Amino acid sequence: MFDTILIANRGEIACRIMETAQGMGVRCVAVYSDADASARHVAMADAAVHIGGPAPADSYLRGDAIIAAAQATGAQAIHPGYGFLSENPDFVEAVAAAGLTFIGPSADAIRAMGLKDAAKALMIEAGVPVVPGYHGADQDDALLAAEADKIGYPVLIKAVAGGGGKGMRVVDEAGGFADALASARNEARTAFGNADVLVEKFVAQPRHIEVQVFGDGTRALHLFERDCSLQRRHQKVIEEAPAPGMTSELRSAMGAAAVKAAEAIGYKGAGTVEFIVDGSGALRPDGFFFMEMNTRLQVEHPVTEAITGVDLVEWQLRVAAGEGLPCAQEDLAIDGHSFEARLYAEDVPAGFLPATGTLSHLRFPADARADSGVRAGDTISPHYDPMIAKLIVHGRTRSVALQKLARALAGTEVAGTVTNLSFLGALAGHAGFAAGEVDTGLIARDIDALTAEQGTEPLHIIAAAMCVSGLDQPGGGRGFALWQPLLRTVPLGQGDARLDPQVEAFSNARQVWHVDGTAHEVVRRDGAWWSGTRPVPRAVQHDRAVTVFDDRALAFEAVDLLQVQSDAGGDANLIEAPMPGLVRDVFAAQGAQVSKGDRLVLLEAMKMEHGLTASRDGTVAEVLVAQGDQVTAGAALIRLEDEA
Repeated sequence: MFDTILIANRGEIACRIMETAQGMGVRCVAVYSDADASARHVAMADAAVHIGGPAPADSYLRGDAIIAAAQATGAQAIHPGYGFLSENPDFVEAVAAAGLTFIGPSADAIRAMGLKDAAKALMIEAGVPVVPGYHGADQDDALLAAEADKIGYPVLIKAVAGGGGKGMRVVDEAGGFADALASARNEARTAFGNADVLVEKFVAQPRHIEVQVFGDGTRALHLFERDCSLQRRHQKVIEEAPAPGMTSELRSAMGAAAVKAAEAIGYKGAGTVEFIVDGSGALRPDGFFFMEMNTRLQVEHPVTEAITGVDLVEWQLRVAAGEGLPCAQEDLAIDGHSFEARLYAEDVPAGFLPATGTLSHLRFPADARADSGVRAGDTISPHYDPMIAKLIVHGRTRSVALQKLARALAGTEVAGTVTNLSFLGALAGHAGFAAGEVDTGLIARDIDALTAEQGTEPLHIIAAAMCVSGLDQPGGGRGFALWQPLLRTVPLGQGDARLDPQVEAFSNARQVWHVDGTAHEVVRRDGAWWSGTRPVPRAVQHDRAVTVFDDRALAFEAVDLLQVQSDAGGDANLIEAPMPGLVRDVFAAQGAQVSKGDRLVLLEAMKMEHGLTASRDGTVAEVLVAQGDQVTAGAALIRLEDEA
């Protein structure tokens, strides 16, 4: 076994690998950018090396700097994590040339599966079923459009390199093909440096089911399947293992196909073979198709670990150190059910826009596994994926595991940035999902219900006001009155609204709050505050921001009455950047007439493209940015002329 390994990654990925490696007695070296100097993975490591600026191209994608760091710290091997250089064959060869071990597959195996078109040709040769489509090298626009006509709409345009939904567009009819092709190519070129695409038949009610494989370079086995059908923008949201509705016949067929795929390329280490499965009816052994192979450990690997009892990172280290497969296929079995939910800093009502911010408060429930690379006080950077944590639960049955997931999400507390926590909770409580009716279109079909804003209740206002006033603490009511209760106003705001609840503190254990003309008695018993049969939700304050946790996070503000408030509202004529990013394109010119919904600017941020549109009809007064400009959050991009 290795004495020291370097982890060429960051965040929860690096922390997850360190937990296993250090538990095996292996010394771990971290690398970090300027933005990550005080990150959790740096604090966890036995040694850490600075490798460059905050942009990935200046740090985590610098293979030479990473290899030099490994050599300088005495590491014998490099674990790539997932993302960044994990599927870069040139990096794998450079690691070997430096006399180090790459903890993962060979460069040849990565190349074989790195381009989706070549991979599908290889899978056809190996006898693995694939989706009908065009995977050729000729990338002429007219040819691709003609092939789409042959396949029949709807079709899926997909970048041949990379993954994560980048460079992927669904086209419902021929009239939309040209624009979708241009957009997919542009995004693929930016994300992967390769604008080539393939065109496939789009399965109308698809399920995304993947099989975990593990190989030693000669033989391979599978560790059953995961269902990753709950997606938005082709990005996974909640994953589970095993897949609901799976039959023994289909599991056997998919497992055998995945092992064939791995053995066809002499795969070594952990990998995932992803399939599209026809979910329009009962699952059938002839209803699954190879989509791609991820030649690395996957973000969702913990659900496989939960149902098999296998630590996949330990297996990676052992096989990379020269051991054979740790067990035989017949030694593996499924135990119970597991879910993983991805908690992100993102603005769900604004269309799941990635968000930044400093985490003023972060707490996870004790009865769930939380894989996280951040702590309270850390900042979600615009340079990297805005994941806060993965919450993983395991139960005896699917229904038990789903209940545990809902409870874990309700018990998770995050303040300092907007998150998708409420959205995840809505998914966990979705009746169709609970019944196992899952496909990749579920979220899109029910998006309004899943993202509906839940109202603020009087008890939430009381919880925020108690926190602001100190009345949530034992003895907090002391000094409120001499001979009789004093009615006191607690200045409080929520968004643009002033709430200003009033309180009468009769004792250290009894208060009466007046909210919107209604009185609510709050009493303290058994060490907690109660209003009738309901406990008062927890609340935390950071500066003037107050967050109340009640199955979700509700934001309030402690109003400073001495602060001079500006009565001026925002400029409705401005189109502003919702986050820091790169101006990829500008579609408006000064003096141009625009209609509500017209796309004016294309902004690239956090590896995604975001089209910013006109909120009303009008005339462009000023174009304040140009293609290629780097802008900050809130920057003015386009100004419309004042309305008459």
